[in-house]
Amino acid sequence: MQRSLLRRGLTGVTATALMTLAATSANALQPPPAAPIRPVTEDYFGTQVTDNYRYLEDLHDPQVQAWMRAQEDYTLRVLDQLPGRPALLRRIHALYGADSHVSGVSRRGERYFYLETAPGALLPRLYYRDGLHGVAHLLIDPAALGQGSKTHYALDYYQPSWDGRYVAYGLSTGGSEESVLHVLEVASAQPLVESIDRTSDSVIAWRPDNRSFFYLRYLKPTADTPRSLIQYNGRTYLHILGAHTDGDGDATVFGRGVSPTLDVPEGQGTYVVTAPDSPFALAIANHNMDQNPSTVYFAALDQVRGADTPWRRLADVHDGVCDFKLRGEQLYLLSQGGAPHFQVLALSLRHPDLKAARVLVPAGAGVIVSFALAKDALYVRERSGVRAQLLRYAFDGSGRQVMPLPADANAQDPVTDPLEPGVLFDAQGWVRPPRILSYDPAAGVPQDTGLVPASKVDTRDLQADEVFVVSYDGTRIPLSIVHQKGIKLDGSHPVFLRAYGGYGIVLEPLFDPTTIAWIERGGVLAVAHVRGGGEYGEEWHLGGYKLTKINTILDFIACAQYMVDARYTSPKYLAANGASAGGITVGGALTWRPDLFGVILDQVGLSDVLRFEIEPNGPPNVVELGSVKTEAGFHGLYAMSAYEHVRDGTPYPAVMFLTGANDPRVSPSHMLKMAARLQAATSSGRPVLLRIDYDAGHGFGSTTSQRESTLADMWSFALWQMGDPQFQPQASSSEPQPQ
Repeated sequence: MQRSLLRRGLTGVTATALMTLAATSANALQPPPAAPIRPVTEDYFGTQVTDNYRYLEDLHDPQVQAWMRAQEDYTLRVLDQLPGRPALLRRIHALYGADSHVSGVSRRGERYFYLETAPGALLPRLYYRDGLHGVAHLLIDPAALGQGSKTHYALDYYQPSWDGRYVAYGLSTGGSEESVLHVLEVASAQPLVESIDRTSDSVIAWRPDNRSFFYLRYLKPTADTPRSLIQYNGRTYLHILGAHTDGDGDATVFGRGVSPTLDVPEGQGTYVVTAPDSPFALAIANHNMDQNPSTVYFAALDQVRGADTPWRRLADVHDGVCDFKLRGEQLYLLSQGGAPHFQVLALSLRHPDLKAARVLVPAGAGVIVSFALAKDALYVRERSGVRAQLLRYAFDGSGRQVMPLPADANAQDPVTDPLEPGVLFDAQGWVRPPRILSYDPAAGVPQDTGLVPASKVDTRDLQADEVFVVSYDGTRIPLSIVHQKGIKLDGSHPVFLRAYGGYGIVLEPLFDPTTIAWIERGGVLAVAHVRGGGEYGEEWHLGGYKLTKINTILDFIACAQYMVDARYTSPKYLAANGASAGGITVGGALTWRPDLFGVILDQVGLSDVLRFEIEPNGPPNVVELGSVKTEAGFHGLYAMSAYEHVRDGTPYPAVMFLTGANDPRVSPSHMLKMAARLQAATSSGRPVLLRIDYDAGHGFGSTTSQRESTLADMWSFALWQMGDPQFQPQASSSEPQPQ
């Protein structure tokens, strides 16, 4: 689950918390209206569960909206009283704006496409160059599209045609990810007439003719469409440039219910895979639009025309096929079937038999993360814990070669053109700014492409350590710790500890210059690589999954305890952070061990998982989390649900819940309900704030100013609660006096 925030937002505080604010500020604020209690009790297989705030799920209710606005206004005024926040925000802005940030690189012959956020830019812009050292040409500037409006646009995805003549791309507003698909001609940078809505998460696959492509589109909802099915069972269509420019009338070629003779399993979306040199096409049914196992079909490309396309099933979910690449008549697969650390397979689509597939790159001690095909070779990314390297193999699996990397750097996913030799890849680490390297087999050594200018950020005083923490059951959990060199372990350092722990996703060692604003104040950044992620393959993922999800929470608590026991910090100075499905992790830490943390920062967090299934993004996640429709599923969800485990009269730490009003992945109601529940329950006298950004969603598509403001708010709140004298509230004559 992967989709931050603009304006600073919300808060609710108990009467006791207000007394604390009054003690630290000569001008304490009056509390916003408390959320009324309106209990709803539901029976789950004999277990009675009462929800006092279910009505907050109706975000269109005027009373709910008024409560949200009151909370937002309160939080804004509280944060504005923290004197150190403006300087911290300026420092974060200066650090992020010191360099250009490049991502999303694609290659089409000698034409290179990439996203760049230049210093001072609000959003990434799409550029292309003819040759790595050619002139940069601007294609799309989303920030310019939103000028004069109350919202902003974001570029959700893009895909060049195989000849680099056209680019198909998705735009959305306000962080909603409700993409509209467009096409532009590269040479003129002019958009064509195409404008196709309902194309969120779309995967674009150009045909070799470079005049048509396959794309994912969701069905148009009706008044009777359940919320849970608005973005579910998406279908794949064929679009020809200039025809049916709004998409209506495009031929439907694949999806559930498209053909009565083809049984396509339920799932979030479908898509087609093509290659410029292959006479075949693949059709993929994917449950959550991720890299977990899919159902895979194939057909001759020239026969993919409509509902009667003769798709043949090649692999089911239980076969464990996670990624797929075409090269002529050959199909290359990344599979976890019988190989929890994954392996690369190959077979001929003239004689398709998955059981007879050749093993090109066998499973080993490391985890095979991804692979790409170039004209000359197969390029494979392999991870050992959090460290990743890039390997080169001949197409028969021989000639293993390790790409050399700069010190303290990890290789990111390889980028290739299947018709050209060589590979591009990003190399960076916790304290190593990124460089985009290019490997040409004729040269034999990776070279810096210069796409990313040398960083102006000084990292010489930074140090990254990798340690292991023993969890409750003896499992060794990797923990990354970034700090200034030579710090004293005296328990006094502010620690920002974060984790995710789901879907096999890894919090990679990536360089974020803004963290220096925390570290230079004596702070420590720590990342807990808990079970549920993919650090050690599918077994690690399944160790924090459905009924084993409690391991994710307990691993995180063990890492937090390590930071205290190793004298990096003390509970007062320990802040926990999680986002999205990481809300389960940080929410569990909050409810299981409130004594261990001074601050909890929960961003767009998944909290009331018993209700998640009825949301638009709920059904695709049943595979990962479970369903309340089964007794075992209910018990697993109940155990991981932070909302169900808040207890009245408990001295909870200071908490900030953050959400985006347009979040399509985790409904804002999760953060609303958690804020209301915790404000009523806590006995510590410490603040519980709710921050809402009305021009943001789950974080994808947020502007740099939104992201910087969010970070400044979280860290200012944390430093205030940790007692930093520069962040203690100051009086404001414009604020109401305490009664």
